[in-house]
Amino acid sequence: MPVRIFYGWWVVCACFPIGLYVSGITVYGFTAFFEPFVKEFGWSYTQISFAASLRGLEAGIFSPFVGLLVDRFGSRKLIQAGTVLCGLGLLVLSMTRSLPMFYCGFLLLAFGATGCMGLVTMTAVADWFQKDSGKAFGVMSSAFGASGLLVPLIVWLIDAFSWRTALVVMGVGIWVLGIPLSFVVRKRPREGGGSAEERIHDKAGVCSAKEPGKTEMTVGKALRNKMFLQLAVVEGIRVMAVTAVVTHVMPYLAQMGMSRPTAGFVAAGIPIFSIIGRFGLGWLADIFSKKHLFASTFVLVALGLLAFCFVDLKWTILFFLFLFSSGSGGGMVMRVVVLREYFGSASFGKLLGIIMASGAIGGMVGPTLAGWIFDTFGDYHSAWYLFMGIVVLPMIVILRWNPKKSLSA
Repeated sequence: MPVRIFYGWWVVCACFPIGLYVSGITVYGFTAFFEPFVKEFGWSYTQISFAASLRGLEAGIFSPFVGLLVDRFGSRKLIQAGTVLCGLGLLVLSMTRSLPMFYCGFLLLAFGATGCMGLVTMTAVADWFQKDSGKAFGVMSSAFGASGLLVPLIVWLIDAFSWRTALVVMGVGIWVLGIPLSFVVRKRPREGGGSAEERIHDKAGVCSAKEPGKTEMTVGKALRNKMFLQLAVVEGIRVMAVTAVVTHVMPYLAQMGMSRPTAGFVAAGIPIFSIIGRFGLGWLADIFSKKHLFASTFVLVALGLLAFCFVDLKWTILFFLFLFSSGSGGGMVMRVVVLREYFGSASFGKLLGIIMASGAIGGMVGPTLAGWIFDTFGDYHSAWYLFMGIVVLPMIVILRWNPKKSLSA
């Protein structure tokens, strides 16, 4: 009898390339556009960085709302709407003639990205998995790591043709890829619905609606829970540091004398190396203490930032990529694993939306602050030392967590 693959894994396989493509463009590939924009328009690094902050502002405002929508209507419809908006946003950006038009195009792109990656795709996966959730989230999160493979391609498209042509190609690409794959995504059948195979998995507890003994926390109760609020702050700090580096990595390396193609490969290496932390910690989270694994990610980020300050010593680049990327990627997985483990799945989309809203605020502050430091002091080192000190704070907070006491209060 042939082995049938649990449908939840098909959902993971559909969400994986969508997350890879969209994050490769909107998060990791954005750094490749800095120098072309400065060259053509003469904008400052702070002005360009503010576009990334607009993405964070939009996500901060709308992530909780998106969480409500995904719990109500399901992930498929949001992914379809998101891919359409992403394509339109990229086409608008390709026609940029002024800074306001640039910001408008980027906002449209950000709205689309919110609908077809991160919260929406993670909720689609969470709906299917209870057992092996760490592995499922690890695989799904690895899509964002693998998106680094697109950065050299984006750099090549810009240099070989133009940044406008590159944006048009990427806009059409998201429609061709995302719309067909969205039809694979669907909600898990409940209480005896679906195929016999899916019902067997439900009975085995692989994706039961509510595992006995697990906390299923409402939004109202979560907002009064100290540990949940701390998790939101921790996420804001994590995203602040990560987005600052991801947004400014290529201009920083150019300042340090590195060629544009080489800097592009280093930028690509950040998400690619992050797969080590994303998948590795996702796997370990099903075995070891989740809070200790989560705390360790901030240690890795801090050490990676220290190595980043000395990239003029070429051998430190490898240390930076391994430490910073593993920590940032592992932290992205662990925030979802901790949320799913400690607060349940009944309101997962809404709770993740709140957590991501806090992260979005950090994503708004980080790139703009780093750009301002560069414009003010003429180099980035002060920014990296500042962020290195800040990311130590979440580690202390996480190690003080007492889930049993906090969640029973």
